Amino acid sequence: MPRVPGVPELRTSRERFDDLALGIISEVDAAWADRLGLVEYAVEDTPQLPDDWSVDTVPLSSLVRGSGTKPTRLVLFRRPIEHRCESRSDLEALILTVVVEQIAELLNVEPSVIDPRYERD
Repeated sequence: MPRVPGVPELRTSRERFDDLALGIISEVDAAWADRLGLVEYAVEDTPQLPDDWSVDTVPLSSLVRGSGTKPTRLVLFRRPIEHRCESRSDLEALILTVVVEQIAELLNVEPSVIDPRYERD
């Protein structure tokens, strides 16, 4: 029985994913905030793919550049990322990789410049 009625004792996989993503995003964003400008970060379960999607892989994230007062938006897709991971350390490494690659794309630099922990398989 939970200690607090109505509140589950164990965190859900979504909550664990969000916590990992928030930690990584916070570090990277803080280090590059002066060059990034306004970026909104989000986590969605899965991407919405068009019916005629013909690529064999499912995207792990989406980056939409902002313009004017509209912020840039970086979305991580939880289920495709989790599907590729066997352990918590795999999950943390893949979230870091996805975030670093997207921020590097945004700033037009190599991913290893964004975070020294970045390793491409």
